[in-house]
Amino acid sequence: MSEAAPPVPTAPLDDAEAAREREAQAIRGLAMAYSRMREEIGKVIVGQRDVVDQLLIALFSGGHSLLIGVPGLAKTLLVNTLSRIMTLSFRRIQFTPDLMPSDITGTDVLRDDPETGHRGFQFMQGPIFTNILLADEINRTPPKTQAALLEAMQEKHVTVGSNTYLLPAPFFVLATQNPIEQEGTYPLPEAQLDRFMFNIVVAYPNAAEELRILKQTTGGESPQLTPALSGRQILALQEVVRKVPVAEHVFIYARDLVRATRPNEPEAADFVKKYIGWGAGPRAGQYLILGAKARAILEGRFHVSPDDIKAVAHPVLRHRIVTTFQAHSDGVSADRVIDMLLEKIPVEVQQRASKLAGK
Repeated sequence: MSEAAPPVPTAPLDDAEAAREREAQAIRGLAMAYSRMREEIGKVIVGQRDVVDQLLIALFSGGHSLLIGVPGLAKTLLVNTLSRIMTLSFRRIQFTPDLMPSDITGTDVLRDDPETGHRGFQFMQGPIFTNILLADEINRTPPKTQAALLEAMQEKHVTVGSNTYLLPAPFFVLATQNPIEQEGTYPLPEAQLDRFMFNIVVAYPNAAEELRILKQTTGGESPQLTPALSGRQILALQEVVRKVPVAEHVFIYARDLVRATRPNEPEAADFVKKYIGWGAGPRAGQYLILGAKARAILEGRFHVSPDDIKAVAHPVLRHRIVTTFQAHSDGVSADRVIDMLLEKIPVEVQQRASKLAGK
């Protein structure tokens, strides 16, 4: 009786090839999750497609966002919906002039142990210990309280007394500001605004969207949401975003776009010297690249193009450039200056790329 032939061994995948396959699967998974998330958010939020896209890009980039919009535009509902479809914890803090830093971070409380009779301090966590934090009207609280939140955003931990407490991961802060009512407010300084990856403008809905809102929100049915991602999956996808390759000319484009906002640069355009008093710093370039990477991944691509940089330029730059009195006098907004920069910079990049190709 003959023995059975041994199985033929299959050649193992090359490590690099296996890594590429895992990355491709991660990209497909993120693109599918992105589609599901937009579909679920659309059950509750009517319109605001750009706002939703920018929030998701910031989330998968690991950045925080500042939302600017008048009351009643569903900013809180959007954030709450986002937390529900990602099975993340959500808390809201209404910022007021009497809010103290400990009201956000937490504090040590003196407690008695009834069993041992021992008295000691116990840390009571503040509302900042959550995955998604809505800082409602952040400019209504004094700078000391603002700084407590912004420090936690940067460091991802809270220090109370001599102890340091890590914040849950992922940790995502959405702060809102009312652009109309500025009396009795404490505007965030530019250095603190720089902590936010995106400044997202929430605009009024158009006529068709507003009609849908009236019909959808005045009935008796409540939409049922299906979770799309867990916190662990979000952290894994944030790592995938950082691995997206970026070509040299895209890095150059992001660098040139940021440097073009600085009026003191020798190559600064005349309109920049006229309308910008202070330009963006290097962190703007970092967020341009990260945002472009996330946008590419969400669209199912594993490469970044200058169009991805353009798509995130406004939310990245609009709160990082300080316009002059002349700009206010001429009715030129920060967004209009960014439009002018986007019209100018691509030509220079193409010329540089042509020169490099000719060498």
